[in-house]
Order: sequence, then structure tokens, then C-alpha cells
Amino acid sequence: MKILTTLSRLCAILAGMLLTGITLMTCYSLIGRNTTGVTISGDFELTGVATGAAIALFMPLCQLKRGNIIVDFFTAKVSDRTNARLDRFGALMLSATFALLSWRTSLGGLSAYETQSGTMMLGFPEWIIYVAMVPPFILTAVIALAQAIRSETDAQGASA
Repeated sequence: MKILTTLSRLCAILAGMLLTGITLMTCYSLIGRNTTGVTISGDFELTGVATGAAIALFMPLCQLKRGNIIVDFFTAKVSDRTNARLDRFGALMLSATFALLSWRTSLGGLSAYETQSGTMMLGFPEWIIYVAMVPPFILTAVIALAQAIRSETDAQGASA
């Protein structure tokens, strides 16, 4: 899990840098628009594109920390062992979901590349965003699979 932890933290750092860049660009554009009339053309497109990539880049760390929403209303009174089994099953289902997302995002990226699809104003190539999303989706699937496979004693030892 050490390599998965390192990779997920690297993804989160990249996402943070991306969001910082978006924030600085947005501030520059807004200040320029309201003071000198100078703005960045297509800033909203770049914001949307970068935010999509940043969200994908945060997913591995979110899963590593088990930060996804867990509804325990129905399982609040069951044993810890049953909860652990349900958590492992949930991790397995999440792994399958992110594997599917990885596959479909890859196909979407290939399609966007083949058709040279781009954003409306800037013509920014959409396939680049797909390429940025696939590795963190795969990493999230691998982390969730590792969490589903690991025994409860291993999971407790890793979190300590």
C-alpha cells in the first residue's frame, strides 16, 4: 500500500496545483475585466476543463482515506465484523465502478482524439482531459481493490 499511498498523494498534489492555477487565472481575469477591461478569452472553458481533471486527481486519495460517503443507518447495530465485510464489499464494488470508468474514459478519449474534438471558444483538445482522468481512475480502482482484498487485521495495521 505504500506505493499506492505515494501515488495518491502525488495525484492530490497535482490536483491542488491545478486548482491553484485555475484560481490565479480566474482572479487575473476578473480583476482585469473589472479594472482595465482586459480578460482571458475562454477562461470559463479552461476552468471547466481543469476542474474535471482535478476532481479525478483527488479520487485516489479520497478512496485511500476511505473518504467516500458511507451510509450506516442500516448497519449501525450490526457487529464490527459484519461492517468490515460490508466495507470490503463496498470497496470491491467501487473498484469495479472505477475500472469501468477508466475503460469508458479511455474510449471517450480515443474518440475525442480521432474526431479532433475541442472546446467551443479556444478549441482546446478535449482528449487531453480524458488522458488526465484515466490514470487516477485506474489508481482509485487499484486502491479500492486492495482495500477489498486485504484482511481486516492488515487494514487496521495500515491505519494505525
